[in-house]
Amino acid sequence: MRDLPPTATLRAFEVSTRHPTFTAAAQELHVTQSAVSHQLRHLEDLWGLQLFERGKSLRLTPAGATLAPIVREFFMSLEATLADLREQKGRVRLSVSTTYSFALKWLLPRLPSLARQHPELLVSLDTTDKVIHFASSEADVAIRLGKGNYPGLYSQFLFGEQVFPVASPELLQRVGMPGSPADLLQLPLLARDGAELAPKWEAWFQSVGLAFSPLRESVRFGDTNMTVEAALLGHGIALVRSGHVEKEIDDGRLVRLFDVPFQSPLAYYFVCPKGVETQPHIESFREWLLGEALKVQGGQV
Repeated sequence: MRDLPPTATLRAFEVSTRHPTFTAAAQELHVTQSAVSHQLRHLEDLWGLQLFERGKSLRLTPAGATLAPIVREFFMSLEATLADLREQKGRVRLSVSTTYSFALKWLLPRLPSLARQHPELLVSLDTTDKVIHFASSEADVAIRLGKGNYPGLYSQFLFGEQVFPVASPELLQRVGMPGSPADLLQLPLLARDGAELAPKWEAWFQSVGLAFSPLRESVRFGDTNMTVEAALLGHGIALVRSGHVEKEIDDGRLVRLFDVPFQSPLAYYFVCPKGVETQPHIESFREWLLGEALKVQGGQV
């Protein structure tokens, strides 16, 4: 690091790369033209490289052009980091691990409410479908879809979901509104690819007393969001959990088919290491989550 010059010298170089003359660079830096020229000569001597071709206007040498974006990125990164640290001052960071689909469809639309109620919290979201191991994770808490069996951890039930078919108005206009669940057997059904936690058409048809053969579809979708997007595009009928299509049903882009009660065998849980749940900032987040979950259970979305 012996070749690392003072920050003021690097700044003089960075500013000079954006101006045609040392005089113009000096005006931005609020110093004299000779001071800028001296700083750059010092930098060239230190590095043993010519950085500018002097003339009526400044022009970077190949060495200067190579170093310019590196130095510029340094200052941009430094300024962004300082701004972030100043924003965090007096706030408590909370790292939350959850699934991508839950974060996108349920949690993100509600985060403005959290910010209003708890401006002291600075939430960092980490999305993954993997089992969480708090000992090797940076997450403070997690929200998981499961059956509530989390040995050695503190867990609290948040809410359960209904499972039902949905379709776009465009698809229904094209194929007609199905009059009964049996009619779905003749329509294009969308399926998830091997996801253990995904709603299963077999289970839903069994709940309405119909036999169902495995789908022979041409495409299986890798996650919930892709399946919902395919339904929005009119590719077929998707079997979804209620928490993933609140907005789409409210704004009419998806239509729920049949008022058949079918409770998902899985539910959402708040999970964290035992003892952590009593920490003030985590308790604030947990209580806010419970309040939002109660709105869901009460039919408010």
